[in-house]
Amino acid sequence: MNHQSRLGIVLWVFVLSACATFAQKQLQQDIVQTGGGDLKIACISHGTLMFTFGGKVIHVDPVSSAADYAILPKADLILITHEHGDHLDAKAIQAVSTAQTVVAVNPGSAKAQPQATVLRNGETRTMAGFKVEAVPAYNLEKSFHPKGNGNGYVITFGDKRVYVAGDTENIPEMKGLKDIEVAFLPMNLPFTMTPEMVADAARAFRPKILYPYHFGGTDTNALVNLLKGEKGIEVRIRDMR
Repeated sequence: MNHQSRLGIVLWVFVLSACATFAQKQLQQDIVQTGGGDLKIACISHGTLMFTFGGKVIHVDPVSSAADYAILPKADLILITHEHGDHLDAKAIQAVSTAQTVVAVNPGSAKAQPQATVLRNGETRTMAGFKVEAVPAYNLEKSFHPKGNGNGYVITFGDKRVYVAGDTENIPEMKGLKDIEVAFLPMNLPFTMTPEMVADAARAFRPKILYPYHFGGTDTNALVNLLKGEKGIEVRIRDMR
């Protein structure tokens, strides 16, 4: 290999490294302190999230249109809430997976991801070292998300419990949750909840930090105003259209 070829390879590696570093810097991450260290939360887009904790990475509903998964950290665990195309994307799952990645899906996603572990509503498992609880996610009257199929997930990070609701309304199973540090609740009609429904749910199970997500064009200020003065609940707005 001549000098020019070696130089070309070095420059190419540098460019790839710089692109990856830039992507990480551009990805906003919130930090939540736990008894087991810092939990980093990346609100990527719509229903797509990434958690980093204890040297491990969890991707929730990775979708190719939300991020360039070729340059994001590989997953130790991938959680899929349901099979709709804005939540289940085989290309994104493949891009962020390694031979050791564990994938967990709801029953309706099993056909598209036959190698994945199916979690049914109410099941709890330890996956990639994390305690994961599958919580029902469904519409009360509409038919977009039938009862018994979709999952929300409660993931334990150290001594903190994080709830990712998936596509759902303010159902009794949600209102019955306990000891939730961080909650992601969807807020867009006609598929999930209104700001009033999100506020109703938050007042019932009282997460310490509440992120509305999957909200499309819904006015997030409406939720902020509804929960203004509600002690013990911090509403955080991130770009999760």
